[in-house]
Amino acid sequence: MVKICCIGAGYVGGPTMAVIALKCPKIEVAVVDISVPRINAWNSDQLPIYEPGLDEVVKQCRGKNLFFSTDVEKHVCEADIVFVSVNTPTKTQGLGAGKAADLTYWESAARMIADVSKSDKIVVEKSTVPVKTAEAIEKILTHNSKGINFQILSNPEFLAEGTAISDLFNPDRVLIGGRETPQGHKAVEALKAVYAHWVPEDRILTTNLWSAELSKLAANAFLAQRISSVNAMSALCEATGADVTQVSYAVGKDSRIGPKFLNASVGFGGSCFQKDILNLVYICECNGLPEVAEYWKQVIKINDYQKSRFVNRVVASMFNTVANKKVAILGFAFKKDTGDTRETPAIDVCQGLLGDKARLSIYDPQVTDDQIQRDLTMKKFDWDHPLHLQPMSPTTVKKVQSVWDAYEATKDAHAVCILTEWDEFRKLDFQKIYNNMQKPAFIFDGRNVVDANKLREIGFIVYSIGKPLDPWLKDMPAVA
Repeated sequence: MVKICCIGAGYVGGPTMAVIALKCPKIEVAVVDISVPRINAWNSDQLPIYEPGLDEVVKQCRGKNLFFSTDVEKHVCEADIVFVSVNTPTKTQGLGAGKAADLTYWESAARMIADVSKSDKIVVEKSTVPVKTAEAIEKILTHNSKGINFQILSNPEFLAEGTAISDLFNPDRVLIGGRETPQGHKAVEALKAVYAHWVPEDRILTTNLWSAELSKLAANAFLAQRISSVNAMSALCEATGADVTQVSYAVGKDSRIGPKFLNASVGFGGSCFQKDILNLVYICECNGLPEVAEYWKQVIKINDYQKSRFVNRVVASMFNTVANKKVAILGFAFKKDTGDTRETPAIDVCQGLLGDKARLSIYDPQVTDDQIQRDLTMKKFDWDHPLHLQPMSPTTVKKVQSVWDAYEATKDAHAVCILTEWDEFRKLDFQKIYNNMQKPAFIFDGRNVVDANKLREIGFIVYSIGKPLDPWLKDMPAVA
């Protein structure tokens, strides 16, 4: 029986291994992590991450051929294939601070693999890592190998949170990069055979190691670039009276461009986009390509601009001050159908409003008060370290309260900011909300989820990103 072990029981390792276990009943899959609370959660009825469909998959396989354990060394020792899915945060100090990936966790995983292995292994990079990481890992393993043969493969994940399970069941492509040697080809074939249980052969792409590593960074950079492109257009739409929804629909009708990732918003978030672009920028700079680095930097600059533009619009519209005014924040996760708040634009928007002394009442159906407080007090990039290494017990932000109901959040508020496109926000009783708010009542829609004209009929002053401005907003321009 083939044995697979995955180091790291996070957003990538957990769902990926659960689906492999489901689709390959003859393979034994162990997901290991040093975090006891996290492994306990994977073994409980309340999984540590929210992902539609994940519960069913885990419950079908857990205890049969899918195991979650803190006994890292035992399972690594027994495995034929070891996936490494550990955190690769952005460095905050030293060489490449603010851009380069911190490979501390990766390196210690590699040293541990070399240390405990008694048989040949295929080691698979699953975390997003900079190009040439495989080469570094290979050196660590071979210099500590005690005669054991290790083959390194790169198998980047292309999951979108909120649809991770369907992405795993039916991927656009599975990418496997390996060394172009006889052993390298053999290792690629071994991993290909695992995916071939359910993925059509023409969707399993094989490349060299560096192409696979770079493809992941490039894919995320292209996706983020599309969002920044449409967000840049949204600012121009507001200035000219055009409607960004109509513009992006017309643009997306071009079959060469297509309609996906063309929704204007308050900005992109998630654990990968910013991190991967910063990483790409650093790699370009290290390889003497400053013009290329500068090009990709603009994608992040526009994203930051979009968030600060939104905050400025809120403050300017409300007589240039939000001091001691209650502002309801609807949605804190970086997108709907996930509880993930990593790099969510809501953090910067909330911090911007708190900087102007607003009182915030936050409602998100999947994000806990503890997580919101943690996010609003954490330093940049700290979120990407394992939980037990993050700063302890966040100091609570006095002017922030989390509530479990949109109506509670909006009661007596001067303004509502919609920051996540949860479906339930489209169905709210806005007449009821209006009746319970201070007047004038403002709605700032950062995701274009509400019907602005209907809300204006109720009496709201409405700002929707990239849409023609209310006369009120024209009279109170936001200075960026």
